[in-house]
Amino acid sequence: MTTVTEDSPAAPPVLERRQINLVFTTIVLGMLLAALDQTIVSTALPTIVADLGGGGHMAWVVTAYLLAETVATVLVGKFGDLFGRKVVFQLSALVFVAGSVLAGAANSMLLLIVARAIQGIGGGGLMVTAMALIADVIPLRQRGKYQGALGAVFGVTTVVGPTLGGLFTDHASWRWCFYVNVPVAAVMLVMAARTLPVVRAAVRPVIDYLGIVLVALGSSALVLALEWGGNQYAWGSAVVIGLFAAAVLLLTAFVLVEQRAKEPMLPMRLFRNPVFTVCSALSFIVGFAMLGALTYLPTYLQFVNGNSATLSGVRTLPMIVGLLGTSILSGAVISRTGRYRYFPVAGCAVMALGLYLMSTMGPGTGVWLESLYMFVLGLGIGLAMQVLTIAVQNTVAYHELGAATSGVTFFRTLGSSFGTAIFGTLYSNELRPNLAKAFAASPGVPPAAAQDPKSLRALPDAVAAPIVQAYADTINYVFRWVVPVAAAGFVIAWFLKEVPLRDSARAGVADMGEGFSAPDSPDADQQLERAVAGVIRRSPGPVGLRLIHETGSPIDPADAWALGQIHWRERLRGRARLSEVAAAHRMPPEVLAPAFARTTDGGYARLDGDHLTLTPAGQAEIDRLSAAWRAWLNEHLEDWNAADPAHQARLDRALDRIATRLLEESEKAEDRAPT
Repeated sequence: MTTVTEDSPAAPPVLERRQINLVFTTIVLGMLLAALDQTIVSTALPTIVADLGGGGHMAWVVTAYLLAETVATVLVGKFGDLFGRKVVFQLSALVFVAGSVLAGAANSMLLLIVARAIQGIGGGGLMVTAMALIADVIPLRQRGKYQGALGAVFGVTTVVGPTLGGLFTDHASWRWCFYVNVPVAAVMLVMAARTLPVVRAAVRPVIDYLGIVLVALGSSALVLALEWGGNQYAWGSAVVIGLFAAAVLLLTAFVLVEQRAKEPMLPMRLFRNPVFTVCSALSFIVGFAMLGALTYLPTYLQFVNGNSATLSGVRTLPMIVGLLGTSILSGAVISRTGRYRYFPVAGCAVMALGLYLMSTMGPGTGVWLESLYMFVLGLGIGLAMQVLTIAVQNTVAYHELGAATSGVTFFRTLGSSFGTAIFGTLYSNELRPNLAKAFAASPGVPPAAAQDPKSLRALPDAVAAPIVQAYADTINYVFRWVVPVAAAGFVIAWFLKEVPLRDSARAGVADMGEGFSAPDSPDADQQLERAVAGVIRRSPGPVGLRLIHETGSPIDPADAWALGQIHWRERLRGRARLSEVAAAHRMPPEVLAPAFARTTDGGYARLDGDHLTLTPAGQAEIDRLSAAWRAWLNEHLEDWNAADPAHQARLDRALDRIATRLLEESEKAEDRAPT
């Protein structure tokens, strides 16, 4: 395995197909665990409240995870550059397991919320490190399909979480929603220790500690104020007003700090770009509606329809089918036409309609009609969410690409946190008086029976009816209040400027995983490589082979690979040895010797014992193919040339590095890669 320190440039290790498969499986397990725990508890929440009490804090079981995850993705990404992605991935897994065990053993709502926050720290670390590990170990030629698959895992796992949570709740215990992580994480940790290479960044990162602390504290204060207002404390109480004031001061300080930070967590200059501003607002609204609905729909289905936890998860599938369907459809249409502006406009309108229709549901609403309403909401979310990251990546300068991508993701996760909290506040504030009226209409019903869906289903229909209606009215009230939020998104979406799609953006929009905006690396170089990988994935036929023919080079792909191996090692280490090339590819030197002998026979390289060097003719071919790759990259990454000469120089260096890496990767490696 390859270890890169600050004294040598970062270079991806050379892995064989079997190793890549094992590494990718390890990464997928980490992404699966972290994504699943965003939503797996939604169907278990009524049972958790019945067991632990604290119904007024129910939203925090979800919100604590999301807020901790949001902060962790920013901080852990930098730690991965500082200490190496492998060790940070393993530590994140250990933190996640510790939080899972604590959550499963929790005997109070407060302890469960703390455990969920610990889980969120580990989960955020797993997700962002998983994305970075893909860049570390997967060759650029194959990276696009792996990144698309990983994003799809994130998206699908997020939306099927409620069904899995219901299965555990009904057939084992809600505690197994958390305990199930332990054996999976144990397997992942063993695989990580054996398969993940050790790669460290060549440059020591600058971490915006103050900015991270301020946004974490400010967001938490604001969510607490919204959660406690009218529930734990009166809206006019000193506690709630103090939390709002603290949130304003902390977030204002965050903005001021970000304007002066050397490498800010969220550069304020991004908001000068109207596309970034609009997409961030829309991303917030989409996250608000999606996770808020996913969190409280199972509660409605269990209390009002009398569904089991498992069935309530299954019943949310129409929303998920609609979401996935329009995400895939809109991605295909945008990829083909390059037009994206009207998708979020239509999406927010349909989302508002879906929320309104769901606010009319009640005990007498049929299953098929409820499913239709959920399907409509899913259609709207899918139409709106798919294009936001792509629109931003399509308009920002290269040096802002990473920050803009992570910024939009940050606002989506923040919207999910606020949505869950505000849904929870509306729910708690309305449920209390509604239940009081229900108890008056059904005297003698124990309060505990109204807090547990199973106990409520056991009551006679006439006795339970007022309580069921109270829950229906409460959930309807919540969805009705969220309609204006979606309507605001409809108005905001009209301000989204449409810019012709670059090839790199067009390549990314076709992947379903992009729409879910899994936490990703804020590193601009990694985002540029990701864009290149997507373009290569869409290009017909092997690009390198085509460039060899177009340049008129007399060498073939095997020669190009051999010359690239020599050039790469001479450039990074000052020498190239046949034994080192063979060791990197886990082959005996005798197996590779014929390939290099052919190159030396052609006059492109010299082999002196174990030592390999390029001849002037070999260096000329390297320069010719490198220039061809550079020209190809410029053609497909149009409009990423920054006006600032310093930024242009950085882009030039990045493209040169990518061109060299592409030259080093043989076309045969593409044939060996898994599909």
